[in-house]
Amino acid sequence: PGATIIPYCGAMEDELVDLDGPGTEAKLKELEVTSALPKMINTAFKMVNLALFYTAGPDEVRAWIIRRGYKAPQAAGVIHTDFERGFICAEVMAFDELKEKGSESAMKAAGRYRQEGKTYEVQDGDVIFFKFNVTTAGKK
Repeated sequence: PGATIIPYCGAMEDELVDLDGPGTEAKLKELEVTSALPKMINTAFKMVNLALFYTAGPDEVRAWIIRRGYKAPQAAGVIHTDFERGFICAEVMAFDELKEKGSESAMKAAGRYRQEGKTYEVQDGDVIFFKFNVTTAGKK
């Protein structure tokens, strides 16, 4: 009772995996269907209480998997334990809004780029820049 059922065609999904991006889109358009794979992945993530957040730099964007309910320092610790230990704040923006606005500067101009503290619960799809400072222990 209450289980999620996602109808799909295994043979078609298998065919789509072997195609490149444009080939996949063309095949889906030709058959007038959509792939069930994104829905299956999202449903599986929700069932086991996982979420994604993103970090972005000048040459790389990376997705990180965390448990739902993680606070910002815990999420930072997934990247590196020093990030959690020296956590200062998280600069956060929502991916969907970033995609809509097009850039970090547009998000800042719209007032949608914000700083969050240690009690912030990371949301699925957050794009985060962590500020941290780790001081080394003095020699004894």
